Amino acid sequence: MADYIELKGSTIQYLDSDPANPIAGQVWYNSTTKILKGTIAGGAASGTWSSGGNVNTARRLQGSAGTQTANLMFGGTPTIASTEKYNGTSWTEVNDLNTGRRANQGFGLQGAAILAGGGPPGVAITESFNGTSWSEINDLNTARGEAGSVGLLTAGLVSGGAPGSATTEAFNGTSFSEVNDLNEGRQNFGMFGTSTSAIVAGGEAGTTADVESWNGTSWTEIAELNTARDRAGGAGSSNSEGIVFGGTTDGGSTPVAITETWNGSAWTEIADLATSRYGASGTSGGTASPAAIASSGGSPVSAATEEFTAPEFVTKTFDVS
Repeated sequence: MADYIELKGSTIQYLDSDPANPIAGQVWYNSTTKILKGTIAGGAASGTWSSGGNVNTARRLQGSAGTQTANLMFGGTPTIASTEKYNGTSWTEVNDLNTGRRANQGFGLQGAAILAGGGPPGVAITESFNGTSWSEINDLNTARGEAGSVGLLTAGLVSGGAPGSATTEAFNGTSFSEVNDLNEGRQNFGMFGTSTSAIVAGGEAGTTADVESWNGTSWTEIAELNTARDRAGGAGSSNSEGIVFGGTTDGGSTPVAITETWNGSAWTEIADLATSRYGASGTSGGTASPAAIASSGGSPVSAATEEFTAPEFVTKTFDVS
């Protein structure tokens, strides 16, 4: 049998305490506790939710853009124009949308965001945020609300929407153009990734567990969620890593706290949200899933914000099993 040093090119260290900053693949024997330990890569599967700052105006089915520590939230139910910025600690109200709406789609970063569509009824109106105020720009080709969206200011994607639409449009920084449709029309789903690498998970028509992956050209059906749901939030960096959280499982207004992580081949249930909710906003700028956010949403509507973080590495104790 090969020795560890032959397999990994390093020895098992003999230490009187655990190392302060271990690296993935490092193995050591703690002579004080008499325990053999090692470090493996962390990531979304080992992530947990913690409390962040409350929003000023509680809402659901709002649009969002940005990252966990620089987030933008706008519109929502009841139909409002309110916009707020998050700095990783607290929310601050800034200039309103020109057209108040709910069930709208947002993508981009906090200082360079796009809001497209919304309702009711479904509208095609699109606005751009420059860090201070909103300006109307070229509309969507197909008016709709309750769609999904990902991307940045110069490369966005809007897909699906009410009523059960499969339409997908790509944004190039100036205008929208229609690209290949979803295989299954739906609305109110979780979505994450970028304009060339995205996931659509769950949604309506009829609460579903179906998932599709976007490669920049077309959609492909892949492994289903463990829990069928609609009105979930999503966050992730590509079609190979992300999370879907909250939503409803009864096609109605009963919120859940369930969180699932995607590793490119399968979904795994992990730590739940502290507050069950649906219609919460996440991150849509291609943010890595180990640093996500869930803001407001729910029934009754909650002002709570939760932050999802995951360690880069996880220390494991070896035993005979």
